[in-house]
Amino acid sequence: MHPSVSTLRLSRRRWLGGLIGAAGLAPLGAFAQTPGWPSKPLRIIVGFPAGTSPDLMARALTDPLAKILGQPVIVENRVGAAGVLGAEALAKASDGHSFGVVGNAALTSAPILYPKLPYRLQELAPISVIGSSPLLIVASSKLSFSAPADFFRQARAAGTAWSYGSLGVGSGSHLITELLKAKAGLQPVHVPFNGAPAVINAMIGGDIHMAVLPIGTALTQVQAGRIRAVALTSANRSILAPDVPALPEAGVPPLNIEIWNAVVAPASMPKATRDALTQAVVQVIRTDDLRQKLFLQGWRAEGTTPEALAQRIRDDTALYREIITSQHITVDS
Repeated sequence: MHPSVSTLRLSRRRWLGGLIGAAGLAPLGAFAQTPGWPSKPLRIIVGFPAGTSPDLMARALTDPLAKILGQPVIVENRVGAAGVLGAEALAKASDGHSFGVVGNAALTSAPILYPKLPYRLQELAPISVIGSSPLLIVASSKLSFSAPADFFRQARAAGTAWSYGSLGVGSGSHLITELLKAKAGLQPVHVPFNGAPAVINAMIGGDIHMAVLPIGTALTQVQAGRIRAVALTSANRSILAPDVPALPEAGVPPLNIEIWNAVVAPASMPKATRDALTQAVVQVIRTDDLRQKLFLQGWRAEGTTPEALAQRIRDDTALYREIITSQHITVDS
């Protein structure tokens, strides 16, 4: 049966309690200083407004990084073009004291969708994934279904009579829903919106039938009973929403792709400086304090190596390229 609102709340509290009681992975401690760096305040460039997940993650890094590095760390929001302006500013930064927090789209799908981007991936150096999350397939509460498999049966039967909302053409919610359609044999019509609140309001009103949204965005609406959780896009259940089934439990293959935010640096930053920055960033991400903060925002803390982030960029880019090509997705450049 579909998990109740109270069950979702209780299970999430239990998981959070387990995280809080866990031993720390890496306390803030000794740091291998790079001679002469940093010599002035550091700047984190974010291409999205205050309150968005890249911004919140960047701000969560500032104080602990300042303690480790011995210099103030400030966030600078360069908002515009779905993160493109921020990525451009980061790619061009040459002061040796600027790095950024970016969403996965800037490093994976954007270069495919926008061949005239004002930056090149080669101008950005991977540092570490901060946090990642599967997505949550959600549906209008006006729909009647007893289990995820029942939802998908209804969706297949409805064909193009159903519609789904996204955060805009070329957004992650758009591309990942197109992948879901191909894997599950669905045909809902795409209706783009300007932001997640508009998508959720349309579902509440029954104007659209479904959407694929970040857990941190959608779960509070599910818990309030405004929309219904169907399944996670992952192969297995997630500690972020442990009572929500994963796609294979509904007879649908997992999508094998997540959303994530990462720290990147200008490729022009000297390697020794990037290595020192990586050490400090990973040390912060792996603390209990940051893990708990990210969990409450709907993210799983990671703290990967630069090499692991580079591999994720390659893997996700290949999958997004396949989606964009097979579904003939284009955007205005």
